[in-house]
Amino acid sequence: MDARAVSQRFFDRLGELEEGTHEYQYVRNCLIEMNLSLVQYAASRFKHRGPQEMEDIVQVGTIGLIKAIDRFELTRGVEFASLAVPYITGEIKRFFRDTSWAVHVPRRLQEARIELSKATEELSTRLGRSPSTAELAELMQLEPAEVTEAQQASNGYNSVSIDAAVTGKGDESETVLADFISVDEDRFELVDNFHSLAPLIAELGERDRQLIHLRFVEELTQTQIGEALGCSQMQVSRLITKVVAKLRAGLITD
Repeated sequence: MDARAVSQRFFDRLGELEEGTHEYQYVRNCLIEMNLSLVQYAASRFKHRGPQEMEDIVQVGTIGLIKAIDRFELTRGVEFASLAVPYITGEIKRFFRDTSWAVHVPRRLQEARIELSKATEELSTRLGRSPSTAELAELMQLEPAEVTEAQQASNGYNSVSIDAAVTGKGDESETVLADFISVDEDRFELVDNFHSLAPLIAELGERDRQLIHLRFVEELTQTQIGEALGCSQMQVSRLITKVVAKLRAGLITD
């Protein structure tokens, strides 16, 4: 009761002062300090988040308190706590909504996830089993496709490092998650070879470049190449062997 009375006197004084002055800031800071208990009260609802995150919650809640102080008007005849607590709680919930997701998803899906969790719990209790998508859609008054989208979005709330250890029952050796989702891609070396070949091919004569194009791009047979160039299949074979050997030597040297 004493805190309320003192706060009211400070709000009276704040209304008389010019914003931005030293005295205005002093009175405003006193109001913030006197009402930090409201922040502690609102933050206590989220204490399961852990001691480190609790510090962030208090800081975010204090921002809500400051906003409430700046918007409070004594003439409305409303208790300051009635205005401040929703501001503080709203700021904390916004903090969780915007920062707690491992993957950013649209806000409507973040909110749908909360409703989906409530609906799933209610129907599981009522039916004694996991509800179907159609049953969830009916309770949530959404299309089944929207419920499926919310279920998929829920996977973005938490993430696991690909270096996380995965162990099976009776398995003493540790395997990391990356072993299950990664593969050795041999085509990366092929890309490097293509880049290395490009300047070597550019240095070839026009006939040799045409020969390479017909054999390895259009994939013609040696007989077809011979008909196109007006020479025998044997000559084409010798020319291809010579050009390929020259390119290979250039790659090795490079």
